[in-house]
Amino acid sequence: MDLQYWQRREFDDVWMLSNGNILFSKMQYVELISPDKKVLWRYDCNNSNGAKHTEVHTCQPIGLDKVMFVVNGLPPKLMIVNTKTGKVEVEHELPYIQPANPKDIHPQFRRARVTAQGTYLLSLQNLGMYVELDKNFKEIWRYKTTTPWAALRLKNGNTLMTDEVEWTTREVNSKNEIVWEFDCKKDLPAEYQFVAAPQTCTRLANGNTIFASQGRGGKGPQLIEVTKDKQVVWVLRDWKTVSGCTGLQVLDDPGIPEMPGQSEH
Repeated sequence: MDLQYWQRREFDDVWMLSNGNILFSKMQYVELISPDKKVLWRYDCNNSNGAKHTEVHTCQPIGLDKVMFVVNGLPPKLMIVNTKTGKVEVEHELPYIQPANPKDIHPQFRRARVTAQGTYLLSLQNLGMYVELDKNFKEIWRYKTTTPWAALRLKNGNTLMTDEVEWTTREVNSKNEIVWEFDCKKDLPAEYQFVAAPQTCTRLANGNTIFASQGRGGKGPQLIEVTKDKQVVWVLRDWKTVSGCTGLQVLDDPGIPEMPGQSEH
C-alpha cells in the first residue's frame, strides 16, 4: 500500500466545537485536535488491501466527549466512541450490498448525522437512497435519489439533501414532498457555474443556502450562497488561499455545534 497515497486522501467532514477543538475525518482516520494542533483522540481505519480494508468519510461530535462516525467496510458500521475513556458506546452494522471486489467500499456511505431526536440520518450512496434509523436502528424514513451525498435535518423538520450526479439540492417535508429545489446547472448564472457538482450544503439562520464544491483543476467557485428565491449573494472563488471545498461550517451560526440538531452543517 502506498502510504503517501493515503496521506493525500480527502478531508470529508470537519467541525469546530464550542471549546475550539477541531474534529475531522480524512478517509483513513478520524481525529480530534486542540487549537494548538495537539491530537486529543484518533480512530484509524484498516489500510490493508482486501476484505478488511475500511474507510471513514463522516463524523459528528456528540457533546464534548463523544464522536459519532461511520466506517465503510464489510460490513459497514456506525460507531459512537467516548473520546475521554476510549469506550465504544455504540457499534452497529449498517445496510450494504456485497461488492464484487472487496476493496470497492468507497461509495458505501458519505455524510451521516445524529438528529435532535437521537435518530440517525444516513446517505447510502451506492444504494441510491437516504435513510433515517431510530435509536434501535429500525428504518423510519427513506428517500430515493441517484447519488446521495449529504442530508441535514432542518430545524423546521424538513430534510435538505444533495445529489452529486444530478447537481441538485432538494428540501423535502416528512411526506417526501419537495418544498424547495435548486439545480446548480439550471439555476446558477453562467458566470457562477460550478465545474464540479456540490457534494454538501448548509442552511443559514436567515434561510439562505451555501453550496460547497471541490472544483476541478483550480477552476470554478468553491462556495456559493443563494437566497430562498435563488438569487446569488456571495461567491468564494479563491484557489490561491484555499483548495476544493467538500463541506463548511458557519462559525457564527446560532447554537452549540456539538449538540445534535443545533447546527445545520
